[in-house]
Amino acid sequence: MLERLHTGTDVILEIDWQGAQQVRRLKPDAVTIFILPPSREVLEQRLRSRGKDSDAVIAQRLRGAFDEISHYVEFDYLVVNDDFSQALKDLQAIVHSRRLAQLIHAPKLEKLLTNLLS
Repeated sequence: MLERLHTGTDVILEIDWQGAQQVRRLKPDAVTIFILPPSREVLEQRLRSRGKDSDAVIAQRLRGAFDEISHYVEFDYLVVNDDFSQALKDLQAIVHSRRLAQLIHAPKLEKLLTNLLS
């Protein structure tokens, strides 16, 4: 992961809040995005529609999800996964805006900035 970051490649990790805490300890400037379901009902419907788990397992997973969601305040961005194409656009907008942040973008534009300021 760190090798890719050093080459300027974006790295996206699909991890829980505990994993995000570990990443922030290793890389404090990491950008974190929390993906939220649009409602409790939709979350439960999505779990049930998979057809893999018993009612007891689904209930356990829902309790775990609610605990997970309670950590949303630790993240930089929130994206609601209601409409997939909109959620994807939101994620793309976050990545794009971070790429244009002055601290990241200015070194790439050093030649241009030097020329403009001389």
